[in-house]
Amino acid sequence: MRTVLITGVGGSGRTTVAAATALATARSGQRTLLLSTDRAGALDEFFHPAGPAPATEPTAETAPAPWSPPTELAPGLWVARIATPEYFRAELAAVQERARGVLDYLGASAVAAEEATELPGADVFALLATLRAVHQAADRGAAARAAGGPPRGWDVLVVDLPPAPEAIRFLGLPEQLGRYLRRLLPAERQASRALHPMLAQLAGAPVPAAQRLYETFGRWQEDLAAMRRLIESDAVTVRLVAEPGPLAARALRAARAGLALHGCRVDAVIANRLLPVGSADPWLAAASGQQQAVLKELREACGRATAAPEHGAAAEATGGGPAGIPVREVPHAGRDPRGLADLGPLADAVGPVDARPDRPAAEPWTVEDRLADEWLLVWRLPLDGAERDDLSLVRRGDELVVTVGEFRRVLPLPCALRRCTVAGAGLHEGALRVRFAPDPRLWPRDH
Repeated sequence: MRTVLITGVGGSGRTTVAAATALATARSGQRTLLLSTDRAGALDEFFHPAGPAPATEPTAETAPAPWSPPTELAPGLWVARIATPEYFRAELAAVQERARGVLDYLGASAVAAEEATELPGADVFALLATLRAVHQAADRGAAARAAGGPPRGWDVLVVDLPPAPEAIRFLGLPEQLGRYLRRLLPAERQASRALHPMLAQLAGAPVPAAQRLYETFGRWQEDLAAMRRLIESDAVTVRLVAEPGPLAARALRAARAGLALHGCRVDAVIANRLLPVGSADPWLAAASGQQQAVLKELREACGRATAAPEHGAAAEATGGGPAGIPVREVPHAGRDPRGLADLGPLADAVGPVDARPDRPAAEPWTVEDRLADEWLLVWRLPLDGAERDDLSLVRRGDELVVTVGEFRRVLPLPCALRRCTVAGAGLHEGALRVRFAPDPRLWPRDH
């Protein structure tokens, strides 16, 4: 399922761009779902259904608990919202049910659904669960259509994410949580579950409760692995939205670096709310000139970046897409959009989502073999937008902890590099190159 994640600078009109992108994609003939995390009802300003009540998807299985039932508000365009409170209460009840034996053993009382209040961070987990549920619904719809059934599911998912810093942490969460779970419950400990009944009887702990705990951990690990596969798919890209201003270029640079650190592919930068040039009004001319200066800087920075590869007949004929990330210009509408009539021109400027195959994306990290000439292996990490002063590297066992500004990722070393020591690193043309020298104790050099 083609998925576009819309994020960017706070206050830059991300929700408007997400709605325009979804509308343009639906007008191109693709069944499109716009998923919003906004609770303020901003989407209601764009979509005002007229006439009969809007239609929802025909089956309940396409609207699981994490999200509200999708509503068709324009031909081929559905809109849904994350239902965080409902999701939190349902998950809390499920966890308590699975841990009932332990709670009874400890003398603890469960929290009733009506008294449960969502905790900070619950919206992130609700969004993860919703993304997986939407993709599962799309897979069922595709299978039904392949079997000759009526159209169901969606071809494209457009997600209105929070501002870039929050969105990047969200995209890195499945990998991070999976790593924590592996540390808390390593494979060798799971393999020893055959001894648990005997140990539980000796300790007086309830056996079913321990078994349910392991089953819960296993289910979480499977869910996180599925989310990582989804985010790492070639069909999932990110669009960054910014209103060109004094801080926009720096904010977008930091966002591109954070996304690159987590292996996310940026397919476009949307320069939103561009003022007209050549105005006779001095204030408007000055503001427009400032925007144009920032826009030039954005074009230069994105032109040097590496874009997500394009697909389709043209891309196949040329061996890939053009270098750099395209910058799309959206003129200032003069006022906030109200309804589809106002949103239409913005949809024309943003354009529909392109088609991409749903397959695992190519590994962004590559190892260059320089053993013959320099007795080195070089690990190349593309970090578009990163600056030298923002970088930090720490080798810890078989992992490399990479910090770029406010973002951090723990990368497992490829097998060959685990037998090496770090000999140095350098940032050049948007790529971090870490040099590894084979450890003579583990990798004897032939003389």
